Amino acid sequence: MTNPNATELKKPPSKSKGILSDIRYFFLSNPKIKTLVKFEVEGERQKYTNRILQRTGIGVDKYKMLNIHKIGVEAPASYLFEELLRWNGESNCWPNHIARLKLLDSELKKISVSLFGLSRYFLNPKNGKSRFQFLQLFNLDAIKIQRIPDPADNDNARFLLYKCSGGYPIGVFSMYVRSSIPEIGETELSQLFILVGFNFYGKESLSEVTFLNKTWEAIHNRVTTNIAHRLKQLSEWRFEQIQNPPVELM
Repeated sequence: MTNPNATELKKPPSKSKGILSDIRYFFLSNPKIKTLVKFEVEGERQKYTNRILQRTGIGVDKYKMLNIHKIGVEAPASYLFEELLRWNGESNCWPNHIARLKLLDSELKKISVSLFGLSRYFLNPKNGKSRFQFLQLFNLDAIKIQRIPDPADNDNARFLLYKCSGGYPIGVFSMYVRSSIPEIGETELSQLFILVGFNFYGKESLSEVTFLNKTWEAIHNRVTTNIAHRLKQLSEWRFEQIQNPPVELM
C-alpha cells in the first residue's frame, strides 16, 4: 500500500506527446496567474534594466523589446535552479515537438532550436560553401551560467544567460532564480524570471512595426507564461517529493 496522503501531494505537469498537445499546453492554455512584468512608465523599465546590468553584467538598454516574466515558486532557489539545469528536449516544460531543442555539446552551453526538429540548408550555388539555414528558430550560446550564488549576493541568485541568434530575433535570453524578498511583498520561497531582450532581426527600426511587435508579443508571452507555470509546478512537485517521499507499507 502507498502513503494514504499521496493523493494530496502535488503533481508534475503533463508531458506533451506531440504537436497538437504542444499547441494545447503552450499556446492555447491561459493560466489565471499572469507572469508578464508590465512597465507602466519608462522609469519602471529603466529600474529593471539597471538591475539586469548589475546582476548579470549585460546591458539591455539597447534592445527595443524587453520582455520579463516573473513567477513565485514554493521551492528553494537551489531546487528551482536544479530544475533549470535539467532543461533539455525531454523537459515537460518546453514545447519540444514544435520547437525542438538540442544540446550541441551535451551540456547547456550551446543549444540549437529548430522548427519541428527540421533543419535544412541552402547552399550558395557559386561555391557551395556559404549556407543559409532554413527552419532554424534560434541558437543559444551561453554568456554565463551562474551555478553558485555570488558571495556578495544575499538572495541566492543563480542564472542561465545566453546570446540568442539565428532566425529568431537576435538578442539575449536568460532564466534567473533568486530567493524571495518579503519586503517587496514576495511570499513564496523563490522567484523565477524569464527574460528576453532584442531588436527584431538586429534592427531597432523593425521593432517599431506594430504588427511585428504585437504578433511576436502575443505568441511569446502566452508560451512563456505556460513555461513559467510548468517550471513552477514541476519544481514544487519535486521539492514536495523530497520532503514527503512515498512510503510503502508492508
